[in-house]
Amino acid sequence: MSINKSECEMKLFALNSNKPLAQKISKAVGVPLGKTSVSRFSDGEIQINIEESIRGAAVFIIQSTSAPVNDNLMELLIMIDALKRASAQTINVVMPYYGYARQDRKARSREPITAKLVANMLEKAGADRILALDLHAAQIQGFFDIPVDHLFGAPLLADYFLENHLDEDAVVVSPDHGGVVRARRLAEFLKAPIAIIDKRRPKPNVSEVMNIIGNVDGKRAIIIDDMIDTAGTITLAAQALIDAGAKEVYASSTHAVLSGPAIERLEQSPIKKVIVTDSIQLPAAKRIAKMVEISVAPLIGDAISRIYHNEPVSPLFNNRFKRH
Repeated sequence: MSINKSECEMKLFALNSNKPLAQKISKAVGVPLGKTSVSRFSDGEIQINIEESIRGAAVFIIQSTSAPVNDNLMELLIMIDALKRASAQTINVVMPYYGYARQDRKARSREPITAKLVANMLEKAGADRILALDLHAAQIQGFFDIPVDHLFGAPLLADYFLENHLDEDAVVVSPDHGGVVRARRLAEFLKAPIAIIDKRRPKPNVSEVMNIIGNVDGKRAIIIDDMIDTAGTITLAAQALIDAGAKEVYASSTHAVLSGPAIERLEQSPIKKVIVTDSIQLPAAKRIAKMVEISVAPLIGDAISRIYHNEPVSPLFNNRFKRH
């Protein structure tokens, strides 16, 4: 649905998943966050009240479906329904982190494709557009029958490595075959070669390094992945790279899920720095000394402005994005 900005006011709302990021996006866009309240009934049911008129507005709702994933997902679905019933002209869902994205195919018999189920629910609730950041699998865009703008964290991560002159003698490493496209994107910014970790995963959240494809001897290895969950994959890869002669190892990821033993593993690993974004709000306990956090707010804010003004979002996909 096209927006005539002269007739349609922009409204920006945030739920509970990542209020600090929402505030930064609000500042980047230059539109204050709308007034809304999220409460719970005595039995735990979620209640949402929109405390200002949104009739005829182009509404952007910011919500990552990170942990607690089910609570955050239900908040989002209920908010979309409330916006639809309050006569918003368009409902644009901004999802810095898309939960359930790893369940994007049937890996075994009788498994659900939950990423598709989530897409169905968002559409059925009334979403008109999705703005996502580094989906675990690009094909998730095809799960929707509404427009999906898919942003990438690589330009922001590249900015950090270039500003700190870490592109010298660098090799960009994909921790598995599925991440080669992501690694190549970062490598193009850094003008560096790539290497690939050949691994197998005997069960979820467990991986074993098998081989390293590419030359890492004497190089500064920069691992890139879409997310760090339990950190098993990335710490195993880091040790394998050191064993293969890499002089330093850096890890970078858009989504810092950091569940279970992740923090302990990262602290004990040979990784020198872990560069992540604020797509997921991190508690103080997970902000270790070797972690560097980069904000995605300017990138998402620019994308929101472009969508509202009916301008192309594609320039944000592959161009280096200045954070300052």
